[in-house]
Amino acid sequence: MRLGHLQPLYDRPGPWASVYFDTSHPDESAAEEQERAAREASRRLERQGADQATCRAVYDRLTALPPGTGSAGAGPAGWAVFATAGEVVVETPLLTPPPLGEAPCWSGLPHVGPLLELTGEDPSCLVAYIDRTGADVELHDGRGGDRVGSVQGRQWPVHRTASADWSERHFQLKTENTWEQNAALIADELRVCQEETEAELLVLAGDPRERRAVHDHLPKALRPAAVETSHGGRAAGSAPHGTHAARLLEEDVDEARARYTRERDEAALERFRAGRTPSHGRVEAAEGVPALVDAAREHRIGSLLIRPDGADLYREVWVGAEPDQLALRRTDVQYLGDTRPFPARADDALIRSAAVTGAEVLTLPPAEGDPHGGDLPVGGLGALLRWPYGGDAD
Repeated sequence: MRLGHLQPLYDRPGPWASVYFDTSHPDESAAEEQERAAREASRRLERQGADQATCRAVYDRLTALPPGTGSAGAGPAGWAVFATAGEVVVETPLLTPPPLGEAPCWSGLPHVGPLLELTGEDPSCLVAYIDRTGADVELHDGRGGDRVGSVQGRQWPVHRTASADWSERHFQLKTENTWEQNAALIADELRVCQEETEAELLVLAGDPRERRAVHDHLPKALRPAAVETSHGGRAAGSAPHGTHAARLLEEDVDEARARYTRERDEAALERFRAGRTPSHGRVEAAEGVPALVDAAREHRIGSLLIRPDGADLYREVWVGAEPDQLALRRTDVQYLGDTRPFPARADDALIRSAAVTGAEVLTLPPAEGDPHGGDLPVGGLGALLRWPYGGDAD
């Protein structure tokens, strides 16, 4: 998961109110129950030291949230709301209802750890609806699709004839050339859309011949991320919303997304297991809070690995205003240049560092449910490093 959308949380100082709010049970008394829950959340924040203006902003936003039904319906299962200095700065819909034990939190850093599980780690996915004259491109994130691109190629000739006459064969050759040219245009549009959206996966739908040609014209770096589906297409009415055809297409997208996530996580774990064993005096992976704090301070974390049931997530570290001002002891942060350090959870401090430095964050399965449980990061926190590191080694 890339965390660029959380950047506003790290562009301003705290302390922060972090509330995970369940809206997954709408009924006749939903509005009344929502108001009671919002009032209780505000009171809990106030008891932890939150200022009145921030408590009021949180209360007003929570009472105004639309009810949802999660995976059973159109709305989100809940919301994560982050506020400071009397203003709600970020609100994020949740695919999964927050657990009952996730209490409102008033802390120096926003408590974003639960987002990794509650919003899901589905990779962003470009879906291209292709025919022989062009394509329309949507960005899917698990909650629907937004159109992000379109390309219209040459319109003539695009249909072949069945004649064996020389002139007709010449016409057929021109037709196939048109298809190839249009496929190249579509592939280039997908390249541009991928660069703009940073989507991790491409799904090609529509005309079988043309989508294969588009796949072949993609840059080599994008081809492994592209899959084809036989469902859906560019023609009007090929997969209207709510129809069986649309559901089949969405199932294909979900399956591709799940397979991509599974393979990515397995590859990351394999790299972690290999990387934490020294090679020529250097390691490519780190685990445990002390090693990760050092890596974060030097911007060496490329992928942060988090196991939600790990004990080290709750461990206290000390942080300053900047993401690389973190240490195990308060005096060390002062040495790094911040005269007013404050305590924070290890996971929140490391996630801040990952978000600001462009690292990705991957959620690992609990040790109990993973066949490689013994090989997971110690304490639930690990990292793949941006470059091999050997401490004092040359």
